[in-house]
Amino acid sequence: MTILDADVLIADARESTGLTDFGDDTLAGRVGLVVDRVNSAGLGDTGVRAAADTACGLLANRLRFIADRDRLPLAEERITAPLFATGEPRSGTTLLHALLAEDEDSRALRFWEVMYPSPPPGPAAADDPRRAQADADWREILDRIPPWIVSHPYNDLLGAGLPECERTWAFDFRAMNPSAWWRVPMKIQNFPQDHHAQYTLHRMMLQHIQYTRAPKRWVLKGFHGRRLRALFDIYPDARIVWVHRDPVQVLASQIVAFGQINESLAGTLDWTKYAKDTIEGSRANFHAYLTDPLVDDPRIHHIRYRDFVADPVATIGGFYDFAGVPFTAAAEKAMRDYLSTNRGDRYGKFSYSTDVLPVPVEELHNEFAPYRQRFGIDIETRR
Repeated sequence: MTILDADVLIADARESTGLTDFGDDTLAGRVGLVVDRVNSAGLGDTGVRAAADTACGLLANRLRFIADRDRLPLAEERITAPLFATGEPRSGTTLLHALLAEDEDSRALRFWEVMYPSPPPGPAAADDPRRAQADADWREILDRIPPWIVSHPYNDLLGAGLPECERTWAFDFRAMNPSAWWRVPMKIQNFPQDHHAQYTLHRMMLQHIQYTRAPKRWVLKGFHGRRLRALFDIYPDARIVWVHRDPVQVLASQIVAFGQINESLAGTLDWTKYAKDTIEGSRANFHAYLTDPLVDDPRIHHIRYRDFVADPVATIGGFYDFAGVPFTAAAEKAMRDYLSTNRGDRYGKFSYSTDVLPVPVEELHNEFAPYRQRFGIDIETRR
């Protein structure tokens, strides 16, 4: 069976681009960790070749990205007062982000821009081939992961879709994002984190994409709750809207939605083990939020999921007031129009049950009572 070699992958990327600088002397070590996981996954020759192609593509993108910064004044781009949507996965943050992006005075990341960032996309024409390539990629992704369009219908925008902030780190080899590694038949993997390095790279990506464009307010979305110190160090004028939902429902929904993605990627999944692993990882987040003093930072606007679902646009208006951002009539209309034409069940209803939880529901309700009390959350009534 073919065995990957990190040094060979790095050398191939350098040879294919004619570039040498990755902008980070520690990158090779992370590539080595990814290669070790791939080599131990028993993927077969086809899977290993797909992993090699994916890794080389990410490395080449990074080389071009750094070369752009060397030849263009990208570091001079100012990223001012960005707005971030956050919350645990499956708590409504994607819809929140989609609505924020409808404001014509705001700018959101687009998949085609982060998948193919070089050269900077600002001057790109409407027929730039990277747009069509990202669309084709997303059709392949959705063909590979059919349930994803049901649990995440916003993927129907294809390359024009809205990526999470974590996608800007794909070529940093700290996580195997499914939108980058979909061709590789293995589960999503995470690797050691360096939050300050990741947000520095995130800011570089925003500068890259903003270059030559008229200044607009950035609206972004990611799972930032455990990385607040680094986020505020890099973006001290940021404002965050944080959605809080009943943890029991969040965990059950995560197990089903992310399990479907991983099963589609790997071809098989030990659902019992996956449910246990998901519970352990996510429940740690809920407990950590109760002890992190930064959760009380005055730059964070906490909202309840039930309030957001009841009136998403009014909830966003409250966040705009909090952030000191004008909530124009045009923005409100655009958001309400979006809601009327983009039903969440347009590709079928995403269904899940608390039956997938590997811990008794009442036990979890008791465990998360302090979290619910802290953020004023009711127990959601669902099996």
